Amino acid sequence: MKAAVYLGKERLEIQEMDPPKRKAGEVLLRVKQVGICGTDLHVYLGDLDWRVKPPLVMGHELCAEVVEAPPDAGVVPGDRVVVDPTLSCGRCLACRRGYRHVCERLNFMGVDSWGAFRAYWCVPQDRLHKIPEALDDVEGALVEPLTVAVHDVRRAPLEVGDRAVVIGGGPIGLLVALVARLAGAEVVVAEVNPFRLEKARAFGLRVVNPKEEDLKAWVEGWTDGGGADLVFEVSGSPAGARAMTEVLRVRGTVCLVGIHAGLPPVDLQRFMGRELSLVGCRVYEPVDFDRAIRIAASGELNLRSMVTDMLPLKDAAEGFEKVKRGGEVMKVLLDCQG
Repeated sequence: MKAAVYLGKERLEIQEMDPPKRKAGEVLLRVKQVGICGTDLHVYLGDLDWRVKPPLVMGHELCAEVVEAPPDAGVVPGDRVVVDPTLSCGRCLACRRGYRHVCERLNFMGVDSWGAFRAYWCVPQDRLHKIPEALDDVEGALVEPLTVAVHDVRRAPLEVGDRAVVIGGGPIGLLVALVARLAGAEVVVAEVNPFRLEKARAFGLRVVNPKEEDLKAWVEGWTDGGGADLVFEVSGSPAGARAMTEVLRVRGTVCLVGIHAGLPPVDLQRFMGRELSLVGCRVYEPVDFDRAIRIAASGELNLRSMVTDMLPLKDAAEGFEKVKRGGEVMKVLLDCQG
């Protein structure tokens, strides 16, 4: 089979290798579509070289078909599934308290161990979630990022009628905005990329470009001077970190979603003076997958329209360069059978 292998900073090579052999307790998957996500890009750019050990097969946003499974796996050959790529130790304090997704020794498949940018993949049987026929393979590959958004919104103290600012209109930011709206919030997306602004508008979302308008002034006008109830910081940028405290009301909440490569500038004085709250949001829990699958299958979000590029696995490096350049790109999928 073919696999896209990360060899070091901005080095990705297509290699031929034998398909993996299923071990006890594992399911063999035929990988269909896999998305390139922001974490994958951080790996590709070398930002996570302190953690990643090349050679590495990245990839965790996937839709796959079961090829072989143990009798007690809950799936059979032909079933279509998505994968929860989090493997926890079960022994640390976080695991013992029920927070296995933030395990102190978390193994995130596709980052800490080999993932899905290949034709076949073996995963533990308890990491699978079946998806209904209502979802095709492309929509199935978007379930995992949708699950991130579901978790982020669930972590927020969101109430119906709240006004939320989503800073960053990439795939996760857009999904967070859509899920927050489904939960009853009024939402605005702050983004500087004109293409992504148009994507957000196409979903019926309010948008503002901080390069063209003062975001703080815009939010004050929107909220009659009070400020937003919630901010989801998804951009992972210094500008986003500065803005997230400026637009919040007294006792508002920041939900930190984006990965910041460095130490961002944060106005701690404003946190103290306005009694702001900060909520960290990392990956997801099983209930988030269940909810995301139901939302995706409902058809309310038109997930397919988020996909801007579909490439064969052999063109994985091209896909990463597209995401790196930005511009007119939202979600890039790789066809691992093409």
